[in-house]
Amino acid sequence: MSVTPLRPIQRFAPGLMAPDPVQLPQQTTQTFSTMLLKERLIEPHVMMQVVALQDLHRRHLIEVLLTRSEVSAEALYAAVGRHWSVGVADLEATPPDPRLIDGINQVSALREGLLPWRKIGDATVIVTAFPDRFARNKPWLESLYGPVAMAVAPHQKIEAAYLALRGPRLALSAESRVDASESCRRFNGKHLRRPALAIGLFSAILAIFQPLVLFFGLMWIALLAMFASNFLKLAALVAMRKTQPEHPNPARIAHMPIVSVMVALYREASIAPRLAARLGKLDYPRELLDILLVVEAEDDVTRAALAKTDLPGWMRIVVVPNGAVKTKPRALNYALDHCRGSIVGIYDAEDAPEPDQIRKVVDRFHQRGPEVVCLQGVLDYYNPHTNWLARCFTIEYASWFRMFLPGIERLGLAIPLGGTTLFFRRRALEELGGWDAQNVTEDADLGIRLYRHGYRTELIDTTTYEEANCTSFAWVKQRSRWIKGYMMTWIAHMQNPRLLWRQLGARKFFGLQVLIMGSVLQALLAPLLWSFWLIPMGMPHPFAQSLAPAMFTMLYVSMFAVSALTVGFDIAGLRRSKQDLNPLWALTLTLYHPLATLAAYKALWELLTCPFYWDKTSHGHFDL
Repeated sequence: MSVTPLRPIQRFAPGLMAPDPVQLPQQTTQTFSTMLLKERLIEPHVMMQVVALQDLHRRHLIEVLLTRSEVSAEALYAAVGRHWSVGVADLEATPPDPRLIDGINQVSALREGLLPWRKIGDATVIVTAFPDRFARNKPWLESLYGPVAMAVAPHQKIEAAYLALRGPRLALSAESRVDASESCRRFNGKHLRRPALAIGLFSAILAIFQPLVLFFGLMWIALLAMFASNFLKLAALVAMRKTQPEHPNPARIAHMPIVSVMVALYREASIAPRLAARLGKLDYPRELLDILLVVEAEDDVTRAALAKTDLPGWMRIVVVPNGAVKTKPRALNYALDHCRGSIVGIYDAEDAPEPDQIRKVVDRFHQRGPEVVCLQGVLDYYNPHTNWLARCFTIEYASWFRMFLPGIERLGLAIPLGGTTLFFRRRALEELGGWDAQNVTEDADLGIRLYRHGYRTELIDTTTYEEANCTSFAWVKQRSRWIKGYMMTWIAHMQNPRLLWRQLGARKFFGLQVLIMGSVLQALLAPLLWSFWLIPMGMPHPFAQSLAPAMFTMLYVSMFAVSALTVGFDIAGLRRSKQDLNPLWALTLTLYHPLATLAAYKALWELLTCPFYWDKTSHGHFDL
């Protein structure tokens, strides 16, 4: 079998996907395999398994060997060099020439496993991780550098060399991938302080001269936000009662795809060994599983913990260079260039996914058309009995992921994604520019951008268990980051409301306002609604005195109906989960929601002072 030539790629554009991996030519495979057997680097029965897996999954022989940890990278590449009669480049002792690196598109070269290294005479030495591909890449390499010669080195060594020399440049690229018209990066505290100051000054004047006007105005906004949000909740509840059409069993997948999963880690010293064990339970061929542990360059604590952990060959560490911002989406953008799969997933550090999760994702993508580019799994908690706060958090997540999100999916509205158990078609993710690196709720923002560009997200029936924050301080920190991200997302997408209207249509546009801004206003203005508790205590209320008795009675009864709907919605979500919590705990969420108001004011302050600050959530306090 001849090696398929690479299409002419003189420009090697940043958005161009690298070609799919190809097998070694049959003769070369047999010769190299025989060499490994003769040198006793691989046992015969192991080699038979590796070659069979290579044929089954269409993976490179070298990749299969390293993924299965059958031989060390050093020993394998020493054999590769002997077989192809080329040198093994020591990229640490002799770093590449920066001028040569600047002559190639680094993102695309990384995907192909190529590194311009040194000039020797008239020839440029190109280091490759896959020597059998060199012939097909040679024409366009010669168009850039003239005569070229080949050397070899492990792919991870090539990645490390790029990081050492051009890490900051790659990191800067990761910070500005999303189009500015859909990003929040142009906004900072100074830009937002002027309108905030104007609103505050206007409110202060009203508070002095027309306090009732201010009170009634804010009260009506609070009531509108509350009723709109609960109307959407009721619509989701009705949609959930409708029977979904069954999809026929899909055709058998001839070749399972490679799935890359990124796990962003930051100051996670204690969780690294547990993370490796949990992800090790995933029931998907190891040759097709590509786990990237993404760590910041300055995070010595996590890097040291990972260095002590015996990671399998299908897990690798990607170090993110320092940059202007330090956020999870920036790290994911950087690591996206290192992914090898056509499907890209996201997990959090403390996640424990169900073993068959990847297979379900692959099957669902195979069933659906190209417009479905994102699958959102269900999130749940493995420590719901820790304390009251953990129980409330678990009930809230149950209603959100098992009732609300599936409901709005059936309504055809944009889905604000969760930060984990997300899977994307890589093609679409790269087309959208990945994540907004400055947005601290990057998941919700990306969910909106998917719908703006005509793509769809679906919920998939698979659960990932994670750790619930069970202390008030940690809970408020995490929730304030989410609310601040919602604020940033609304500002970013409302830069051009007319364009947003055209892209989403009227129904999705108003749905977005209720989903994003409605939830923010509810949290900020909730204290005004709490004032209605004064009435049962026999205290006067301005609203009761200003409205007609019948109208106020109807309003008051409606508010109790909203409370009943919320409790019923929470209980329905809890019953759909596998948690054994008593449904009566849902009644106590009335005391739980005020924490969100505290978090909202913290978020508002940070939006004006340090909008891109990522308030880190600590993990690893509880285990399965």
